[in-house]
Amino acid sequence: MGQNETQDDRRAQERADITARIAVFKSTQEKFAREREEFASRAWRKANRGEAAE
Repeated sequence: MGQNETQDDRRAQERADITARIAVFKSTQEKFAREREEFASRAWRKANRGEAAE
């Protein structure tokens, strides 16, 4: 029974690690999406004013 508990603990830790990695990945993707939106908004504003885009 001791080995089974150890295996269960390891699986639980692996699930926790995967969950944490997914959370970091998701937040990074959301950051990139915000940055793309901000860049596009600036580019459109400049284009509407007749300025050169970056």
